[in-house]
Amino acid sequence: MSEAAAVKPPPKTTGPTVETVLEVRHWTDRLFSFRLTRPASFRFRSGEFVMIGLMDGGRPLLRAYSVASPSWDETLEFYSIKVPDGPLTSKLEKIQVGDEVLLGRKPTGTLVLDALTPAKRLYLLSTGTGIAPFASVIRDPETYERYEKIILMHTCRQAAELAYGEQLVASLKDDPLVGEMVGDKLVHYTSVTQEAGPRTGRITTLIESGQVFRELGVPALNSETDRAMICGSMPMIADCKALLEKAGFHEGAVSEPGQFVIERAFVG
Repeated sequence: MSEAAAVKPPPKTTGPTVETVLEVRHWTDRLFSFRLTRPASFRFRSGEFVMIGLMDGGRPLLRAYSVASPSWDETLEFYSIKVPDGPLTSKLEKIQVGDEVLLGRKPTGTLVLDALTPAKRLYLLSTGTGIAPFASVIRDPETYERYEKIILMHTCRQAAELAYGEQLVASLKDDPLVGEMVGDKLVHYTSVTQEAGPRTGRITTLIESGQVFRELGVPALNSETDRAMICGSMPMIADCKALLEKAGFHEGAVSEPGQFVIERAFVG
């Protein structure tokens, strides 16, 4: 056998890696989070999404999921809705510790700090599992270095669905990396839409009525001093985008930073 023939071909590096489930938590009958092992070669920016999935009939079934853990975490966290007839989520919600999940190799997305121009305040506008990328962003030291105030707005149907975000924000005071940076810079502003709660109303209603600004003691949205990231359902994103554009905000991207960004990746 010649030397050339004895050389093994390089390993395939284009397909997803196989990762192990480390933790699963069911928050409600509609929402759950899970944590996976992280390959040493996996790099991402806080706020990005990646393709994850399961083998289905001998073929990989993948969907885009925002990484909820910060870029410095040694594991990868995801936050998902349960869709009974969803091709992937109906199977993914049944995973248990020790199971295997497919992880894509190329994270991407626009909900990153580099897609926004400098300003004083950062609004993170989210509904449902749209809080996932912001769970990453609010645990990134750079967020607190760039902004004087970070306002995380999260709206869900019912109060029980706010628990993931509430526990996350509460835990930040003990966070090893940003605990001392958070202080009073981060504000968690929540509301519900389908039951009575401490605060009721859609994000756009709370902004248009001025209620959020009155309650927080901050000026109304201003494209000179404020920036925004939006993640949620398609109708919510469209409504928030229209609201910001009416206020004079211009959409940005990593290649051309602007005053607000949206994410178009969804799970199902």
